Amino acid sequence: MNTERTWTTTPVTADLLRGAVDVEHTERGVLPHRLPALARRQIPDGQMAMAESEPSGVRLVFRTPATAVELDVVATKRVYVGAPARPDGVYELLVDGRLAGRAGVTDGDVLTIDMAAGTAETRPGPLRTVRFTGLPGDDKDVEIWLPHDETTRLVALRTDAPVRTAPPDGRRVWLHHGSSISHGSNATTPTGTWPAVAAALGEVALVNLGFGGGALLDPFTARTMRDTPADLISVKIGINVVNADLMRLRAFGPAVHGFLDTVREGHPTTPLLVASSIYCAIHENTPGPSAPDVGAMSEGRMRFMSTGDPAQTAAGKLTLTVIRDELTRVVRQRAGTDPNLHYLDGLDLYGETDYAERPLPDELHPDPATHQHIGERFATLAFGDGGPFAPARR
Repeated sequence: MNTERTWTTTPVTADLLRGAVDVEHTERGVLPHRLPALARRQIPDGQMAMAESEPSGVRLVFRTPATAVELDVVATKRVYVGAPARPDGVYELLVDGRLAGRAGVTDGDVLTIDMAAGTAETRPGPLRTVRFTGLPGDDKDVEIWLPHDETTRLVALRTDAPVRTAPPDGRRVWLHHGSSISHGSNATTPTGTWPAVAAALGEVALVNLGFGGGALLDPFTARTMRDTPADLISVKIGINVVNADLMRLRAFGPAVHGFLDTVREGHPTTPLLVASSIYCAIHENTPGPSAPDVGAMSEGRMRFMSTGDPAQTAAGKLTLTVIRDELTRVVRQRAGTDPNLHYLDGLDLYGETDYAERPLPDELHPDPATHQHIGERFATLAFGDGGPFAPARR
């Protein structure tokens, strides 16, 4: 710490956080959550618990004339046995909506995951400090976007001038739920995930309930969406249901209805957009489950493959093609009595032609440039003129 400065320490409280659904106070700092405590108690597996604790779309927001900001954190570094090392999470600082700095920490708690053995072990690590300096000295809105794919405990916020809660900015709140693609897998920065890109272009405030491996039509997620204030809502459904081999067609349609029914209990007339999956060659016409390609991992590459049999679709196993057809049917049926319900074909965000031009590096997740591409397309189709999220004309 620069001892020449006079530092103000501000407690990290819920009123400084945006994009978090809940805040847990632990012995090692404040842990933002994207599911409430009741929902967390119902999570059936470690993957979902990890995903909801990773703060995709969560940011500290405050107003201050400070020229320097420090944030003490305990990050959780994930290590996958046999897989390439993961990059460190990125913290991004925005001043009045414009990027003003990036930083990161190189160590912290270490979570070692052995996908082959199905085990996970955590080793405690040190606290580290993220620093941003050289900010303009006038009064300004500051946002610190937390790493989208790295669980982060917030220990202390220090500034060289007082901090106060930022007033409402009048933006509409967009509540989005989806899979690891919505969570931000393979994006390199928190503002570079496709929902963050779309939110910036659409001039809305994002609450991102994209969960890696967790877009499985869970009732606790639907209840969370029901109870979360929002002006716009979207649900992206498909890839996790297929690659987890979670259910058959007989169960899928009623599960979608049930999920939407629950959301509508809390948001009866809010614009609600159901989107299907982007193009994924390994699961377009081949059911799950998907699995890591062991051969690629031995070469230091992460790649996924389908282990299903296309012939099993006749018995009700799901593929992305089957799911898109069923989502189209469900939305068309419901829209007769729900004029604010809409459907977006994920192939309009990223289709077969896009895959030929910019393939998914691991066959499941887009690279950073493709996150940008998908976000721009979503902004055009959803927030643009004639889109279901277009601002009302004054």
